[in-house]
Amino acid sequence: MFKKDFTWGVASASYQIEGAAVEDGKGPSVWDMLCRKPGASWRGQVGDVACDHYHRYREDVAWMKRLGVRASRFSVSWPRVLPEGVGQVNDKGLDFYDRLVDEHLAAGVEPWVTLFHWDYPLALYHRGGWLNRESADWFAEYARVLAGRLGDRVTHWMTLNEPQCFIILGHQDGNHAPGDKLRFDEVVRAIHHTLLAHGRGVQAIRSHAKSKPTVGIAMVAVVRMPQTETPADITAARTAMFAPNPNAFLFNAWWFDALLKGEYPAEGITLFGPAAPDVQPGDMATIAQPLDFLGANIYHGQHVAATPQGPRLVDFPAGYPKTAYDNWPITPSCLYWGPRFLHERYGLPIVITENGRCVSDIVSLDGRVHDPQRIDYLRRHLLELRRAAADGVDVSGYFHWSFTDNFEWNLGDSIRMGLVFTDYPTQRRIPKDSAAWYGQVIRTNGTAL
Repeated sequence: MFKKDFTWGVASASYQIEGAAVEDGKGPSVWDMLCRKPGASWRGQVGDVACDHYHRYREDVAWMKRLGVRASRFSVSWPRVLPEGVGQVNDKGLDFYDRLVDEHLAAGVEPWVTLFHWDYPLALYHRGGWLNRESADWFAEYARVLAGRLGDRVTHWMTLNEPQCFIILGHQDGNHAPGDKLRFDEVVRAIHHTLLAHGRGVQAIRSHAKSKPTVGIAMVAVVRMPQTETPADITAARTAMFAPNPNAFLFNAWWFDALLKGEYPAEGITLFGPAAPDVQPGDMATIAQPLDFLGANIYHGQHVAATPQGPRLVDFPAGYPKTAYDNWPITPSCLYWGPRFLHERYGLPIVITENGRCVSDIVSLDGRVHDPQRIDYLRRHLLELRRAAADGVDVSGYFHWSFTDNFEWNLGDSIRMGLVFTDYPTQRRIPKDSAAWYGQVIRTNGTAL
């Protein structure tokens, strides 16, 4: 069963919900820039309004309270607080997050703050962005500002959200902001600077927060699961989960070992060869700051079988169930094996910082939004997470992605992943059936599953 102090929450990201893109002194982000490039986003949509959370945050937090949500993981917009990325602080931007934190606390919803969820200041991108080693210093300055202002009330912090994604999609593939397609060695350099920024951010939080902080990071976990629960397949899946990935930058151990062991795995150094990062004295100690928990964003996984030649990824059969639009395979045991393998290797408490699915939600004739597919998905996955907890994995929390439907990056409003339906023309919120269902799961600490 889940432990008594298990954290049940919901998640969101600043650019995807806030809107108010040019209000009250906010500076532009790389996403403000990218979405204005022809063909870069769904139907040319931009996040200027999104869910209008900047103006409607009280209503959104009130819905959280009404639905029984215990914690809310939200991110701060770096250019809203520091329009140039460094230097002059925008007081109106900080005031907003002051009010947002206070609103959460007044509603009995614990704020879990993510410093960076992809809306990088455009001004710093023009100075080289993550390719510039100074990006670690810039991020540390930003972290100091936030920890100094909010750290008397916020006790749970995450530095970065899914660095694998914002590096791969934004700097290798070019589909996400800032839209670059860098050389292999440049991507490796950007990864190293991103990890340095994380470490400097952890140091800044611990140094400047007035309340004792609990600090982690939200990482993509590329999960491998045994095809059968035999010792051979379990060993093969464990090996495969931390082995080099066909996409070199989704190599779990490259990221996690650096963060939690203070070293890049030898397999990665060999794989990257001359493109391996320029690691300067003290870099790895900075990156591997002690963490209180490991956040894992897990949506799906892939099965692995043991063979005489070693672990083999098992293809999904024809007709295998998938989610809407993104076509992700539905593999509930990813929330068992992912947390288990991560906990075995690194020993930290595991928090599922994102999990959920998109559904083609509509408002029915009765005025409600019925989403049985989402409920079924969540029940299957949470039962597996509960099994992990029962088997001794230190699972400390679960955050559903997302609370409301929101601006899904370059896919705009074409995807709905929320527990609460957003009617964008009117900004009306309509809780879906899954919201009431999730509220019951929270109230019973998972026994309702």
